[in-house]
Amino acid sequence: MSESEVRQTEVIPQWKREEVDELVDFIESYESVGVVGVAGIPSRQLQAMRRELHGSAAVRMSRNTLANRALDEVDDGFEELKEYIAGQVALIGTNDNPFALYKELEASKTPAPINAGEVAPNDIVIPEGDTGVDPGPFVGELQQVGASARIMDGSIKVTEDSNVLSAGEEVSEELANVLAELGIEPKEVGLDLRGVFSEGVLFEPDELAIDVDEYRADIQSAVSAATNLSVNAVYPTAQTAPTLIAKATSEAKAVGLFANIESPDFMPELISKADAQLRALAANIDDEEALPEELRGVSAADTGAAEEEESTDEEAADADEADADADEDAAEDDGDDDEDAGDALGSLF
Repeated sequence: MSESEVRQTEVIPQWKREEVDELVDFIESYESVGVVGVAGIPSRQLQAMRRELHGSAAVRMSRNTLANRALDEVDDGFEELKEYIAGQVALIGTNDNPFALYKELEASKTPAPINAGEVAPNDIVIPEGDTGVDPGPFVGELQQVGASARIMDGSIKVTEDSNVLSAGEEVSEELANVLAELGIEPKEVGLDLRGVFSEGVLFEPDELAIDVDEYRADIQSAVSAATNLSVNAVYPTAQTAPTLIAKATSEAKAVGLFANIESPDFMPELISKADAQLRALAANIDDEEALPEELRGVSAADTGAAEEEESTDEEAADADEADADADEDAAEDDGDDDEDAGDALGSLF
């Protein structure tokens, strides 16, 4: 250390050293530390904001030079925040992630009137409608600042939305008075996050200003697409394994039922299938004396499910026999019915 640096260190007042030590402790106490602008915030409103943040974030105000020195002493990347320390600022610390901090600070901002000489943060528009002001010189003041206004039905009305100032332009005294008279508060007052350092990464406001609902929807869509791909490709993961097992079980069961495999797992469905086929056959027999008592009176309406169970092989056989004589078709159909009846009865009993 050079002689000049030693001399400079020796003349630092004790209170400044203590303040720097406290700032270092403050920075090291939180997972995320940022710099917020506090210019233009009345003292009472600033205190209210600090109370609202209690429990989730803390604000620490100090001289800019001392804040810079504390950031240098902490190092570990926090010195990158020095580029945001200019004007009226404060340090803010939180154990929440930077996105949650930004969202909370934005939500805490409140509308406020704008003063002459201030720069408009966004376009200032006087909306169409009745101003509620009685006819008088105020209509001229409105027209002077660029608003389309006239006296109508005993009141001063703005005839259309009027953009009276663009973002970045300075507010004149005349415009400030007009806005105050109309109760228009074109700016928001709150802690303006300039930058935040968290887990070795420096974030700026434009990186933190995300639509949470849209971001959540994008993630859900991506998860759904990835799940579908994994299932269709039969690629097992911890998330898709239950779905793949359920799908394989369902497909195996379908094969077993189609092949009439006698398995304890399939027996209830096989019995139901046989019962439906039996009832379909019984509905086509005219002589009820030939039927067991429990199958007498079965109507065709009771056999809808059975008709859906007819195999495509039987339909193809019927199509091939379409050119035969009507009597021969009827005889063949009767023979098929008798055979199906035997199968059904055999499966059931």
